[in-house]
Amino acid sequence: MRSFAMNNDEILMKAQNGEGLTVEEIKVYQSIVKPIKHVYGKYGTLAKIYLQEHNVGKYWVLGGDLPDYLHGIDRQAEELYSVMYDKLSKDEKYKRTGNYLEDVRRIKEMQDRIEEEILNEIVYA
Repeated sequence: MRSFAMNNDEILMKAQNGEGLTVEEIKVYQSIVKPIKHVYGKYGTLAKIYLQEHNVGKYWVLGGDLPDYLHGIDRQAEELYSVMYDKLSKDEKYKRTGNYLEDVRRIKEMQDRIEEEILNEIVYA
C-alpha cells in the first residue's frame, strides 16, 4: 500500500507539470518555494504603483517581466538625472552664488525640475 504523503521532489514535479495539488501539497510547496522579493528604487516603485492604479492592463501584460521593467525604469531615471544635473548645473540660473540660502534654493529648484522631467518622461509614460 502506497503512502499518501509525497516527498518534496514529487510535489515540485507535480506543480511544474501543472497537475492539481491538494491543500496539504500546496502548503508543502509554499514552504519549499519561497517567493522572490524584488526591491526597486524610488522611480521603479512609483512606476509600479502607477501601473497598479492607472494602467492595470499593462501591469498584467508585463507579468513575469515586471521586475526587469521596473529595474529598467530605475536605470533610465538615474541616467536622465545624471545628464540633466550636469546640463543644468552649467546654466547660469542654477550656478552657485556663495550665498548659502540662495544656493540651497537653486539646487532644490534644479532637483524639482529634474524630478518633474523624470516623472513625466519615464515613470508616467
